[in-house]
Amino acid sequence: MTIVGILISALVAGVAAILVTVAIERWGGLHGGVLATVPSTIVPAAIGIWYAAATIAEFQMAMAIVPLGLVVNALFLLLWRVIPDKIPEWRFGYRLVAITAITLASWGVLASVGILSFEWNINLGLAPLMIGIGWLLIGLILGFVATHEHQPAPRGAKKVTYVTLLSRGIAAAASIGISVWLAGIGAPLISGIMSIFPAIFTTSMVALWLAQGEAVPAGAIGPMMFGSQSVSLYALLVAIFYPMVSTTIGLIFVSILGWILSVSFINVTVWFYLKSKANAEQVD
Repeated sequence: MTIVGILISALVAGVAAILVTVAIERWGGLHGGVLATVPSTIVPAAIGIWYAAATIAEFQMAMAIVPLGLVVNALFLLLWRVIPDKIPEWRFGYRLVAITAITLASWGVLASVGILSFEWNINLGLAPLMIGIGWLLIGLILGFVATHEHQPAPRGAKKVTYVTLLSRGIAAAASIGISVWLAGIGAPLISGIMSIFPAIFTTSMVALWLAQGEAVPAGAIGPMMFGSQSVSLYALLVAIFYPMVSTTIGLIFVSILGWILSVSFINVTVWFYLKSKANAEQVD
């Protein structure tokens, strides 16, 4: 994969990342949290990794670990609901820095353990894609549990600044660029984990805390945990689809097909489920 290809993947990912904060800000935690988690940065990441990986097996391994990474990300998001209550009532800035540092450090530990456990399962003879399917099911269960009790999910009252949005795009672009580069040097598992590094989630939480206060991002956490499992499904689908095509047009077609299927099966279903729960709460 050339440096130009890496930069293109990173640029597309950065633009997609900026849209997530805007979605949550404008449509509230429930609608924005689900809609903002449709496969976005994983699309250029998957294409970039496909061209960078030395073999089909390496590409499939990178995609197969994505569901495990999304479970780690779901736990990372859950910490944003749990940790704030454990932090003393310091000044707002100090409190936000402490929460961000703790959640990112926790992600690093969990991701490292996840990579080791994935390698251990492969050494036992399990197929990478089967491992990925298992983690997708775990992610869906976690998302269901996180949204079982309705959480208020208001719309934002203030606009997220352009500087914050730009910072968010740069962070996401960097993580995808590194992911594609790692695939090119033969590190598929680390590449797969980096392709879903929570740059989007972290900058979403920080940006929304700064602009809207605690209520908007807190209400988006459950829907984001549940809706983001569409990224896992997308990764598994393209791991199967990409080796079936041999042209750029074919690659684009199956990418679109994978996106439509993953959004239809997970994001749309989750949205209707959470919307019905919210309506039931209002009736009660």
